[in-house]
Amino acid sequence: MHLAVVCCRNCFIGVHIGVNDSRPKEQAGGVFKSNQMTVFAYARVSTQTQAEEGDSLETQVRQVLAYASSRALELSESNVFVERGVSEGQEFGSRPAGSKLLAFLHSGDIVIFPKLDRGFRNTRDALNVLHALKEKGVSVHSIDLGGDVTGNGVGAIIFTILSAFATFERERIASRISKVKQMRKAQGCFVGGRRGFGFNVVEGKKVPNEAEQKLIEEMRVMRSAGQTITSIHRWLNTEQRVKLAYSSLRTALVKPEL
Repeated sequence: MHLAVVCCRNCFIGVHIGVNDSRPKEQAGGVFKSNQMTVFAYARVSTQTQAEEGDSLETQVRQVLAYASSRALELSESNVFVERGVSEGQEFGSRPAGSKLLAFLHSGDIVIFPKLDRGFRNTRDALNVLHALKEKGVSVHSIDLGGDVTGNGVGAIIFTILSAFATFERERIASRISKVKQMRKAQGCFVGGRRGFGFNVVEGKKVPNEAEQKLIEEMRVMRSAGQTITSIHRWLNTEQRVKLAYSSLRTALVKPEL
């Protein structure tokens, strides 16, 4: 019998209790990897709102551990790769914990995801990762799809269909957010990013900065007189002692309303 406390930056602290095992193992970053089949899991949360709405990391970890137990799969909590504060906009292989997990996987291993949208950016990302893992001999289980989705049966078909719907839903949400931002921008509201030269942000709305507006008008006169944007930029930075990026100056002259 042995008792080991395991801690990893991307994993929860876990206590692993079991009988002595003569199989060779390697330990890296708190993750135990056997030369034989190993079960891993992946959990991700991107915002505090998701955590408050019941999709927390703790909930996801409980789900994958319970699923593994119900399938007689030995999953140590130290082998649950946790992604904190990472957007679904990143592809799986470019995420910190996702890339580490891919590096650990070998033929015969199993990866468990609590939900499809926890793992992948879009349909293409999901299918690319699924294909790569299948070629590597790794089985992928998605709890919300009922189990193994790397086979050629109904699970794989459902995986493809639901991946497409998940992508559609994310794109639909992104489209709605974009439209709302455009509407608020048209109403003169500040929708994020850097403050445009010539304006201040007051109570969420853009209001003209008188001093900067005067400079813009003077520079527009210089531009109309034939001076280049480069010479105007030099004049602004040296004579007026106003540090402004060339691109921001160009935007202020071409689109002063922004």
